[in-house]
Amino acid sequence: MPRRNLLLALGSSLGAFFSGAASAEAASKAQDPAWQLGEADWKKRLSPAAYKVLRQEGTERPFSSPLNGEKRPGTFVCAGCALPLFSSKAKYESGTGWPSFWQPLPKGIATKLDFKLIVPRTEYHCSRCGGHQGHVFDDGPKPSGKRYCNNGVALNFKPG
Repeated sequence: MPRRNLLLALGSSLGAFFSGAASAEAASKAQDPAWQLGEADWKKRLSPAAYKVLRQEGTERPFSSPLNGEKRPGTFVCAGCALPLFSSKAKYESGTGWPSFWQPLPKGIATKLDFKLIVPRTEYHCSRCGGHQGHVFDDGPKPSGKRYCNNGVALNFKPG
């Protein structure tokens, strides 16, 4: 019986995924109580595209973010709460179509396992507001060997 349930769940998930009907999970819970906002509050604060990514764990289209080409010195901050997440010194061109970094700033992100594509991936989110940022992969440059693949709409850039 458990195998049958697994197959049914897998079939339903794949059907929803390929039909575009899959509803995204909610973002991670905010660690800071001041950022545990309701859905209506988040919708007031964010653009529809940022809301979909940050609060519903969506993914923006590749090559759609102006932050892909951002090369100035500065800091990339969470678009939900302005927590600094990445230094421009850690940004590199991964060729994936999303802003990519080899290292986050200390205490900027938290991670969890994500099984949305069946194969487990490491999802990361803002450690303060819980807003979804992207996924981390083990194919990045030295010294970390990591690629933090970020949705551009989930970030703002602060020059300096």
